[in-house]
Amino acid sequence: MAPKILSAFISPLPLPLPHHLTNLHSRAFTIHRSPPRPILCKSTPPHRPLVSPPELAGPEPEGTGAASPTRGDTFLLRQRSIEAARLAMEEVKPKYAEKRKEKREKLPKASSAVASCYGCGAPLQTSEMDAPGYVDPDTYQLKKKHHQLRTVLCRRCRLLSHGHMITAVGGNGGYSGGKQFVTAEELRDKLSHLRREKALIIKLVDIVDFNGSFLSRVRDLVGANPIILVVTKVDLLPKGSDLNCIGDWVVEATTKKKLNVLSVHLTSSKSLTGIAGVISEIQREKKGRDVYILGSANVGKSAFISALLRLMAEKDPIAAAATRYKPLESAVPGTTLGPIQIEAFPGGAKLYDTPGVHLHHRQAAIVHAEDLPALAPQNRLRGQKFPATSSVEPSCLNGFSIFWGGLVRIDIIKVLPETNLTFYGPRGLQIHMVPTAKADSFYQENVGVLLTPPTGKDRARDWKGLEIERQLLIKFEDIDRPACDVAISGLGWIRVELVKKSLANAELALQETPKELHLLVHVPRPVEIFVRPPMPVGKAGAEWYQYQELTEKEEEVRPKWNF
Repeated sequence: MAPKILSAFISPLPLPLPHHLTNLHSRAFTIHRSPPRPILCKSTPPHRPLVSPPELAGPEPEGTGAASPTRGDTFLLRQRSIEAARLAMEEVKPKYAEKRKEKREKLPKASSAVASCYGCGAPLQTSEMDAPGYVDPDTYQLKKKHHQLRTVLCRRCRLLSHGHMITAVGGNGGYSGGKQFVTAEELRDKLSHLRREKALIIKLVDIVDFNGSFLSRVRDLVGANPIILVVTKVDLLPKGSDLNCIGDWVVEATTKKKLNVLSVHLTSSKSLTGIAGVISEIQREKKGRDVYILGSANVGKSAFISALLRLMAEKDPIAAAATRYKPLESAVPGTTLGPIQIEAFPGGAKLYDTPGVHLHHRQAAIVHAEDLPALAPQNRLRGQKFPATSSVEPSCLNGFSIFWGGLVRIDIIKVLPETNLTFYGPRGLQIHMVPTAKADSFYQENVGVLLTPPTGKDRARDWKGLEIERQLLIKFEDIDRPACDVAISGLGWIRVELVKKSLANAELALQETPKELHLLVHVPRPVEIFVRPPMPVGKAGAEWYQYQELTEKEEEVRPKWNF
């Protein structure tokens, strides 16, 4: 009976047992440990060849029995289809892959593989003594042996720190009077990678040369990266200036230039005014991105970084360590010649000092290197009014010319009675007034001597003179406030206003006289002249300045100023 029951489990159909198996002992059940293969196996025999070519690749076939593919067939089929798709993509888009590779290779970010001078960012070298980055060979080898090349200051930086005026930038916007080892265009190219990076940009503007140092086309360099506008050197403004009025004036000027910024900060690297606000803004907006300090040449980037690190070092040990090897401060435009990486923040983000953007339309690009200090005010500006109303009648200005050093000449063709010109700029530039008929001869005789810069007759011989002339038609709309500022790129500005000796006389003059001033301004080529709304400096500025009336929507999108 038992053998018959067993046969039902072995085969789908009952099979008769042979005669010699009918009397088996119970241990005979061991013969069923290995069932017959044909009955239990439902796959294809291992010797069946593969018949699916790559071009017939598709979804995994279904089915069972002898005609279905094995798991190995399915795997090979899928791998062949993936390989075919990869080859097709390489054939269709090889140029796209090459362009992406070139784009990655062209990023000229500051590299830690090449040791640079921590003062100017120039690569260290031991071959050319007069070139930036030069280090004595013995010193270089010693520092390299002890892995201390990041603590090396090059020979040029040491001379600059002792007051030597050593320029190194040539080309359009460069400086004459010294060896030129790098062009202004090459320095600008070192900033081109910012368009393709995620970074926070701190854009610096000199308040004394606001229009000349503004960099209106900064978006060409930084792309869509967010910008914080920092106005430097506010400690140089005339005594009594209201920073609220100045801040509103800066925001209005920035809005007219159609530059979107996160906020505006009025700062002084000397007195640390406004620096704490910039640090808070950076920490809030950084979000893991690197921070780049950007601005035109000699706008005060290195001094700003020193002030930034000095204040951050009070609470942050990382910033305190960075203050030991900070960028060099110098009055020479073009001190920084390469990106300088500074470990200033915890968490991996870096702070970068960048080469200044050298602008050909500023006075610093025209004068000799030895005359550059004369263009940089060192003390608080003090407006020089001309003429001195106590000694000269205002009506006598018509037909006269005023020289501002050897760099600016203003021919007064027609002005209203009681007109006054106030000069804001370096105190070293003297002001002289002569009749316009004698102005040409006066300039030729006194340039380099009485009218400086240029300083000295030798430099005056190579001086090309005041080649650019621009006629200005200035309208008076309100006798209670100045008419405008005439800003000279790289130097300062001239405020044009009425002296209100007698309000009744001034109103009568405005009624009887055309409300226009005719001036002819002469400057060297290619210095630019800007006519702008008057900056509200001094105590009187807060009295006549008018804040803009804004709607709620305009107030929301308008950047806020801080100091």
